[in-house]
Amino acid sequence: MKRVLRYFNSHLPYIILLVAILSGQVWLELRLPQYTSNIVNVGIQQGGIEMTIPQIIDESKYGMILSMSSDKDRANIAESYEYWSPQNNNLKNKEIKDRNENTNLISKNHYNKNYYVLKNDLKKDKLNKLDKVFSRSLSAFAAYTMNLQGASSSRMLANIDQSKLPDFMKRQIAIKTTESIYKSNGINTDKMQKDYLWKVGALMLLIALSIGILSVTVSYIASRISTKVCTKLRSDSYNKVLRFSDYEMNKFTSASLISRTTNDIQQIQQSSVLALKFVFYGPIMAICAFIQISKLNMSMIWIIILAIFATLVSIAIIMSLALPRFKLIQTMIDKLNLVSIEFITGIEVNRVFNASKHEEERFDLVNSELTAINLFVSKIMSFMMPIMMLIMNGATLLIVWFGAKNIDKGQLFVGDMMAFIQYAMMIIMAFLFISMMSVIVPRAMISANRIGEVLDSPIRIKDEGRIKDFTKSGVVEFENVSFKYDGASYNIIEDISFKTQKGKTTAIIGATGSGKSTIVNLIPRFLESTKGRITLDGVDIKEIPFKVLRDKIALVPQKAVIFSGTIESNIEYGKCAYSRSELKRAAEIAQAMDFVEGKEDGFSSKIEQSGSNLSGGQKQRLAIARAVAKDSEIIIFDDSFSALDATTDRKLRNEIKKNLQDKAIIIVAQRINTIISADEILVLDNGKLVGKGKHSDLLKTCQVYYEIAKSQLTEEELSNVR
Repeated sequence: MKRVLRYFNSHLPYIILLVAILSGQVWLELRLPQYTSNIVNVGIQQGGIEMTIPQIIDESKYGMILSMSSDKDRANIAESYEYWSPQNNNLKNKEIKDRNENTNLISKNHYNKNYYVLKNDLKKDKLNKLDKVFSRSLSAFAAYTMNLQGASSSRMLANIDQSKLPDFMKRQIAIKTTESIYKSNGINTDKMQKDYLWKVGALMLLIALSIGILSVTVSYIASRISTKVCTKLRSDSYNKVLRFSDYEMNKFTSASLISRTTNDIQQIQQSSVLALKFVFYGPIMAICAFIQISKLNMSMIWIIILAIFATLVSIAIIMSLALPRFKLIQTMIDKLNLVSIEFITGIEVNRVFNASKHEEERFDLVNSELTAINLFVSKIMSFMMPIMMLIMNGATLLIVWFGAKNIDKGQLFVGDMMAFIQYAMMIIMAFLFISMMSVIVPRAMISANRIGEVLDSPIRIKDEGRIKDFTKSGVVEFENVSFKYDGASYNIIEDISFKTQKGKTTAIIGATGSGKSTIVNLIPRFLESTKGRITLDGVDIKEIPFKVLRDKIALVPQKAVIFSGTIESNIEYGKCAYSRSELKRAAEIAQAMDFVEGKEDGFSSKIEQSGSNLSGGQKQRLAIARAVAKDSEIIIFDDSFSALDATTDRKLRNEIKKNLQDKAIIIVAQRINTIISADEILVLDNGKLVGKGKHSDLLKTCQVYYEIAKSQLTEEELSNVR
């Protein structure tokens, strides 16, 4: 997991940018509930009047308000207003009208009065202080004026001790009084209310659009980071697999490696996109929403805590059931890939043996197991949304229930309760996002650990060679070489010693399982000898870099490997820009020209995947042509003539002998006729070298070779050789 996380370090600046944008998005989202509250509290209940401070007061009411204010409040009010007489057209009044925009509230029809206008240059802290002053002064003024009207409700208000009224109630009375002052002076309060609602609505729309843009930006950055990381992961995993020797390939099956470099990396990519957003978004939202909600009403905070607790418990139960299945799912995908690969690669054998029913049952068994696990996880996870909706609706119900009681007591406004509900939903959703990480992160961790196993897998055969320049004689020498697999109790080959020569052909023959292919795989270091020493041109192959060593060797494996493309691309595989004459020469030596010329497009003829449109013999000849075209010092044929008929086999050997005289040739074969003319034949039996020499000599000196020859040649042929 740590190995995969290090891939995100190079994208740290973008992650910091993502967190900054997320913080801005959260800040904007937290503004919306407050504006919703303002629409209800200010826009509807207060008629669009935000503060208790009248922007303009007629002279008579101004005097009455001052008379009912304390000395300190009176001084604050007096220094915040300036006298304006619209009827008097002197320079001072003109200057006030031009400078103070609050004078625009009064229409010309009401210029018959004198007014006190709120100054334009008051700072915010001064206005906040003045708002509290007018809460006291206007509530007292309202009680007085209502008492004059003689209403029963007015007398009740007049008889109430103003000092005992809650601040919020004083403020509401003051705002209503400000509204009545406006109306008495002909100010259009309906327009004032509509303007406020339009202003807040437009601002909320702008914020919503901004949130959308920021959200898209965050998604883009998260997707870009995860895509870049997974591209590098995929590339590094692929390059690491290319360096694997047979030891590592046996440790990881092909199906598992395919699953890890595709499905697991895809899982990491999908998970990291969500994680980059929610890992930061959830905590930021939860903390900031808690701060906002604490400003509204702390008496209902227990509802939020209860909802969070219920959310965490529910998710913990669901995760305890689902998490163990996530790793099992990845294992089952490996198994499904293995079954699929075996069926596809062995489809011809499957058809010949009429084993389709058996393969279908194998596939259905794995597929059913995988389906059952996925269904179980899906069923468990499907409970999450209904449970979350139940918790969220339950929390809303409790907030409305207890919020209504607080509103009835005058401790909470309707708009504030609505904002409280929205903040509560944000907090619950934030904890849901945080909890969802317990689903996303563990599953991604499983995939990351599987990728980490590939990336951190030690390479048994290391490329530490430093010698690049030495004589080019094509001599491979085995000096008492033994090999056994890890954990095996016996050697596959034991004390093997021989030497190849430039211009000579060395053949290896023996029964199946005698170690012929093991010797071949030791030369290019696909395997590493456990004892002894192998040299190339006098240099230990462990001291030669892989690239230099393998450039000197051309190998034709037992099973011809053909790639999709063309005949030309297969022959020049690994080394481009061959001339057409070189391609033709390699094809002629490999006896491939007959089928190449038989195709309409010649060397440009299309080859299907795995050479499915070629016969076995054509595949082998194409693989031999590829090795010949490489023009390496040493050419190894590992039982590469098995699909050729006797005539083609003989022609091919003659061409090799005639045209590759400057090469060291190693031929592994099962047929005597293939190696009968070799300069030296090595006979293996149970991993030991039991004979070495020419064909005629081995018939006399090596019983194992004689038995092999006797099984393939007639007595007359044997007698002629003797």
